[in-house]
Amino acid sequence: MLFEPLAKLGVVELRREVRAGRFTGQTAGQAPDLLQGNLVILPLEYAGDFLLYCMNNPKPCPVIGFAGPGDPHLPNLGDIDIRGDVPKYRIYRDGVFSEEVIDITRFWRDDLVTFILGCSFTFEEALIRNGYPVRHIEMGRNVPMFHTTIETIKGGIFSGPLVVTMRAYSQEQIPEIFDLSAGYTHAHGTPIYWGDPRKIGIGDLSAPDYGDAVPVDENDVPVFWACGVTPQAAIARAKPKLCITHAPGCMLVTDVPSSEPPLVTISFASLQHG
Repeated sequence: MLFEPLAKLGVVELRREVRAGRFTGQTAGQAPDLLQGNLVILPLEYAGDFLLYCMNNPKPCPVIGFAGPGDPHLPNLGDIDIRGDVPKYRIYRDGVFSEEVIDITRFWRDDLVTFILGCSFTFEEALIRNGYPVRHIEMGRNVPMFHTTIETIKGGIFSGPLVVTMRAYSQEQIPEIFDLSAGYTHAHGTPIYWGDPRKIGIGDLSAPDYGDAVPVDENDVPVFWACGVTPQAAIARAKPKLCITHAPGCMLVTDVPSSEPPLVTISFASLQHG
């Protein structure tokens, strides 16, 4: 299916297409007004460190969902089986990207712990509703994502650079964009920076590290938000034996309204290895 028809589907239809392997693309603009999430699945031995990393870096890593060892379901986010409800997954072994798949059932183990992190796609609907177009959605592209020279705060074995998404607006629009984003702390919240991208280590906006290049008009200013792909950079540095994430832009679409931060309960006892 193409981008435009899928944009008109509700979450039930979209999830059916994902589960059937017929939709494997990026989810920006899909199932409007519902919360989307980034995915990190790790063996139990690394889960406590990763939770600490998220707590130390709530801007790029706001935890909106959690499932303990071996549990593929996320009832606080809806009728979800994480083994097949993400359009495309990435498998990492010893911190190195190994392969992309559309179902992770064959990789599933009893010691795997699932974290769902908030996603900036969530607040894009608020921007659009208030008259601030999102260019990558209009163009049918994935949002551009960039590594920065800003270091996140270490959590156990996990550390790495902050990854950001970029959307461009006029200088006059930025205060309202900032205020709208502030209502979505569960989806990265306010921008972390706007202006000259070289000051945060981005040399070329036409060459994103993930996603697609999106042009910036000469009268617009690039605006950067913390991104849920940040953990993938930390995973590359920490080199856990196994990690499963979403492919950039291919998010979990939940049943939760985007304006309602979900209640997340995490048992620290469940993260004790051995």
